[in-house]
Amino acid sequence: MDFSPELMTIGQKAKDAARKLAYTSTANKNKALLAMADALIAQEQEILVANQRDVEGAIQKGIKSSLVNRLTLTSEGIRQMSDSLREVVNLADPVGEGEFWTRPNGLRIQRTRVPLGVVAMIYEARPNVTVDAAALCLKSGNAVILRGGSEAIESNKVLSRVISQAAEGQGLPTACIQLLENTDRQWVQQLMKMNGYVDVIIPRGGAGLIQTVVKESTVPVIETGTGVCHAFVDQEGNLDKGVSIVFNAKTQRPGVCNALETVLIHEAVASEFLPLLGTKLRDYGVEIRGCEKTCSILPYAAKAKEEDWGTEYLDLIISAKVVKDVDEAMDHIYQYGTKHSETIITENYTTAQRFLNEVDAAAVYVNASTRFTDGGRFGFGAEIGISTQKLHARGPMGLRELTTMKYMIYGEDQIVT
Repeated sequence: MDFSPELMTIGQKAKDAARKLAYTSTANKNKALLAMADALIAQEQEILVANQRDVEGAIQKGIKSSLVNRLTLTSEGIRQMSDSLREVVNLADPVGEGEFWTRPNGLRIQRTRVPLGVVAMIYEARPNVTVDAAALCLKSGNAVILRGGSEAIESNKVLSRVISQAAEGQGLPTACIQLLENTDRQWVQQLMKMNGYVDVIIPRGGAGLIQTVVKESTVPVIETGTGVCHAFVDQEGNLDKGVSIVFNAKTQRPGVCNALETVLIHEAVASEFLPLLGTKLRDYGVEIRGCEKTCSILPYAAKAKEEDWGTEYLDLIISAKVVKDVDEAMDHIYQYGTKHSETIITENYTTAQRFLNEVDAAAVYVNASTRFTDGGRFGFGAEIGISTQKLHARGPMGLRELTTMKYMIYGEDQIVT
């Protein structure tokens, strides 16, 4: 493949920066993060003006409201991004963590954590990812190449410039944070083939983006998955809890991957639970697509089609199905789930433990909203993404997931005989 000279320059700069970042002290990295946090607050108005241009453009293009919401920044949102940088400062630096052991021949072996190198982030219309990804990569000693969606390009230009200048002003390597300002898809195609410059690619967005990167990249990929997330309301569940949890998981931020897409209801409580839930969802503007039993209980529910069970709506739409027991619920999740986040509402300890043990997902909950699947809420600070694969990371990815292992061996003239 022929690579753009400009993209090759970006790759080489990232590679050079990663070499220096790998041995940059924790103290210096933290100083840079604090400067980045201050810079976001200082440049708030410039960031908001750029973001407003993106939002207006998205509305003119007819992008759905839930995605416009993900794109929109506010003063509070900028403050939260600044706070997340400060939280990353307070997290332990994984670089250098390790263990020693001595072999019978006297060799002393040290296994220690080291950065991955150059991380390329490909993501969609979420400007906060620009800051989160840069913060986590920097703290874990990685250079980062950012490629956000075209819808957020004006926001990302300002954000990346503000934080990269702040980091470099504290002595960090030039080009440790770089944004691909060219939104041509050919650049993405080239980026995915830049073995030798890029060590890992992390796609973060919808199913189409993720699958394209997984299928076409020759650079190793950490797959952050789509979220067809389920809640199962058991016959021994507290129905008031169930309504609260399902409503929160669906409506608190419907356009994110840990939002709920399907609710499964035990047949023994369906006639009581569904009217409680249905009224609250309908009043909020949520469209319900249900199985035959659901539609017989809720006459205003639309009949679900087969494709509804596997759809990540990212919108105020939910599918609902009545099941005979926990086994049928788990079978449904096995068939249609994306191994992201699943929850059960039950007061039965045995049923809860079965669900926890038998459901294969990155995060499995009992009596809690799936919206908690998030690096910040898990105590990891900012989040690089939520991995639904099993190698090399799974679930919310923080600092440790951006490192790998290196062996250092100390000898005294040992040779193999």
